[in-house]
Amino acid sequence: MSLFISGAEVITMDETTGSTPVRLDIRVEDGVITAIGTDLEAAAGDTVIDGRDKLVAPGLVNAHTHSWETLFKGRFDNLPLELWMLFSYPLLGDVRVDPDLVRLRSQLFAAESLKAGVTTVIDDVLETPDQNFGQLDAVFDAYEDAGIRANISGHIINEPFVDTLPFTGELLDDHLLEQVRGMPVPSTEEYLAFSEQAFSRYRGRAGGRLNYMVAPSGPQRCADDLLTAATQMAVDQGAECHIHVLETKTQAVTGHEFYGTTLVKHLERIGALSGNTTFAHGIWVTDEDIEVIADAGVSVSHNPTSNLKLGSGVLPWRRYLDAGVNLGLGSDGGSSSDTPRMLEVVKAAALLHKISGPDFEAWPTVHEVLHAATVGGARSGVLQETTGSLEVGKRADLVIYDLETLAFTPRNSLEIQLVYSENGGSIEYVVVDGEIVVDHGQLTTVDEEALIEEFAQRRPQLQAWQDELESMNSAFVPAFTQIHQKAHGRDLGFTRFLG
Repeated sequence: MSLFISGAEVITMDETTGSTPVRLDIRVEDGVITAIGTDLEAAAGDTVIDGRDKLVAPGLVNAHTHSWETLFKGRFDNLPLELWMLFSYPLLGDVRVDPDLVRLRSQLFAAESLKAGVTTVIDDVLETPDQNFGQLDAVFDAYEDAGIRANISGHIINEPFVDTLPFTGELLDDHLLEQVRGMPVPSTEEYLAFSEQAFSRYRGRAGGRLNYMVAPSGPQRCADDLLTAATQMAVDQGAECHIHVLETKTQAVTGHEFYGTTLVKHLERIGALSGNTTFAHGIWVTDEDIEVIADAGVSVSHNPTSNLKLGSGVLPWRRYLDAGVNLGLGSDGGSSSDTPRMLEVVKAAALLHKISGPDFEAWPTVHEVLHAATVGGARSGVLQETTGSLEVGKRADLVIYDLETLAFTPRNSLEIQLVYSENGGSIEYVVVDGEIVVDHGQLTTVDEEALIEEFAQRRPQLQAWQDELESMNSAFVPAFTQIHQKAHGRDLGFTRFLG
């Protein structure tokens, strides 16, 4: 398909014009941006979009999310991470999800993302007790059909979950401790073999639009040899290594309890950092940790809406940027933030750090926030040569906004209005890999109504399943509450809370 956009206001996010809108024409051929400039002319056979009163911007990159949690959207509130995980990632009960349900949840997640202007997702897919190729195939199939770009993980926890938290031995009932410690976990060798096969199985999928990535869950949740091997595998494969690091104060305490140092320094000590590594969250870092992250070229995916909902703390935005760390933005999961709509994340990032201190010159700029939502997210996913900005040679992942809407009236600074005023209601077209996947609010690749109806038919069975899981795993709440309280009683010498 060839596409021609004439005379639009364009935010390229390239190194020349950045986030400043410029009136330009754009030509797309075979999914690639082949020309950007003024006074270009459409060719015979082009699909032409009149860019008058339109804003064109790079598609948003969701640099950290979990499509699995779509099934748990809207079920939980006022739970810190460690207690929330008891119900979103249950320890007890039959939690295996069949491939057909994986397909459905993935299609729903992709549909909501695309309609909100998200063209790329870094989807850290976790299946418990383990992941098989039937489930992973279902995610790849769903995303190929939907037309979204994605890094899709094999998420791995290979330590018994109760051994990934401090104080469980003294606070958890012996019977529960025995139950969960007796559950099998994948070995390092099994995960590496699975991932080698996955890289081979999915290489070039959907013309390179879909990629596999390794995802050790967190340094405290995985064996050291797995962490180092997965880091090297990602480098060898030219892929992303995606890992949760220091989302909560409990995790910061965990580092000192388990390793006698911070989790970041532990990863550095064992050689498990690279320029292909992305830390999801990275809130409870020290200044020394930030130096280590910067020196290693590690990216950090900032998830402000999830961090706010789970009460995890406030990421040190300005300290990261001053150190030269690449930041992306993520929605986190469908249950931890209850939405994959990245414009909400963009606005939250722009607002949250204004209350970190009174020095307004240190507050996030619109350009910095849009950079994190596009270029920074692409860099975190090792996709910087493919997407994130509108430049000749990159794939055509873009969003076209109607400027004749209330969000852009009066029409003042379009980039400021995109961050603070627009909520997705002005989106007219979404293009991924040169294909129009959303046309005036309607998905062109999947039947949204059919998806919703299919899910509605399965809802009673799913809710009964979820109710049973929540009832079973409530047994852990008293001990996990004590773990949370004990960890938060520790003095780390700094805080990431406000007020």
